[in-house]
This record gives sequence, C-alpha cells and structure tokens, in this order.
Amino acid sequence: MHRIVAITGASSGLGLAFVKHYAAQPSTRIFALDISPLPDAVSSLENVSYYEVDVMSEESFKGVLEALTNLPIHILIHSAGVRGLAPPTSSHQDVAALEALAATTHATFTRTFEINTWGALLTIRTLIPHLQLASTPDSSHPDPPKVIVMSSRMGSVSANTSGGGYAYRASKAALNAVAKSLSVDVPGVVVLALHPGRVETGLVEWKDEGAMSVEESLGTCLMVIEGVGLRDTGRFLNRFGAVIGW
Repeated sequence: MHRIVAITGASSGLGLAFVKHYAAQPSTRIFALDISPLPDAVSSLENVSYYEVDVMSEESFKGVLEALTNLPIHILIHSAGVRGLAPPTSSHQDVAALEALAATTHATFTRTFEINTWGALLTIRTLIPHLQLASTPDSSHPDPPKVIVMSSRMGSVSANTSGGGYAYRASKAALNAVAKSLSVDVPGVVVLALHPGRVETGLVEWKDEGAMSVEESLGTCLMVIEGVGLRDTGRFLNRFGAVIGW
C-alpha cells in the first residue's frame, strides 16, 4: 500500500519543499493542499494531487475528503501560515517595525490567529479520522501516523527575550497549545510542534536577511519527522530534535 502524505501550504516555501521531497519517494502519494495552485512542474507529477483548500473554511475540505474516502493518512504536515505583519507604511522593508507594539492592529492580530491557530486546528480535526485509519502499523507502514505542525521558536514564551512580533508570537504560542491538547486527545497519533529555523519561506514579500534556504531547513526537519514516535507526541522540538521550552 502507498504511504499517503498530506501537506498544507503546499504551493510555496517549506510546504512546497516537502511536496517535492515526498513526491520523489517510492510508493508515496501526496495530497497537496493550498489556497494557491501548485507550480506546473509539481502539479504534473503522477503521485501528487492538488486540492484548493482554505484552512479557515470547513466547506473547502469537501473535495479532498471525497478523494480520501476510506484512505489513511500516514503523515500530515501542516505548513500553512502567515507572518502577522501590519501593512507597510513606507518602502522601508523592516519586519521588526511591522510587528512592533505601535504597528499591531486588531485586524492583523485576529487574521494571524485565524490562519495560524484556528486554521491548524480545523485542518487537523478534519483529517483526524484518516490519520486514525493509519494508527495500526503493519509491515509496510510500521510507524504510527504523524501530525507535524510547523511552529516557531517565536511561539516560546520562555525564549522571548527580544519582544515584538505580537500577532505572530501569540498565534504560534496558541498553536503550540493546540498541538499539545491534540496529543492528549488523539492517542495513537504523534502530534509534534516543530520549529524549522529561520527560513526564507516567502511569508514576507522581500528577502529576509539572515534566513536560511528551505533546502537547508528541509534536510534536518526530515530527520526529525522520520525519527519521532509516540514517545515524542506533544513535544516542541527544533529542527535538530532538541526540546524548546514552552
């Protein structure tokens, strides 16, 4: 039987990198979910199926749920998200300024929460029955099903020494809480919050100075994803597998 991997935020950044990686693996089928279409070179791959999904809309999952009828999901990578920036007021491309106390607005804050936190919960809750179908490992798929939530060290309260980033930090801290609760409420499924590092993912419209490439992050993230088991459910790890404080 094919291993089935579902990936949100699949059209760009780390999500797209995960799609490309898993699409190149033998006996693997990809369900790629995003509000934007996949690049042509990826959408044309025989083992990749794209579904237009808005993670904030339960109705938009209808198509992928029909395609998944009676099928298990072995790995769900939730990579969809936004940075939480206020609209730029000048041509000065300063991420910190757009996330500062004075720049934070109700609209920015609530939109970031809706996408990063509610969108993750809705996505995972919708797909839990298909993850549970894979919860009895067999010789072809010995690992338990896994939910990998792309979190961020910025969601760690204990690691916050620089301030700022109000909407993004708060949404990721809440996302970590969601992942922890899911790890308790859905036994038999590994639920992991993973910090992929500071990655050039396209969440901002200009180059984020000092950020690593998606390829650099991908390699280490994959080692963590493939290595975790039920003993790790509910943990918050970085891309090297080290625990991050809440």
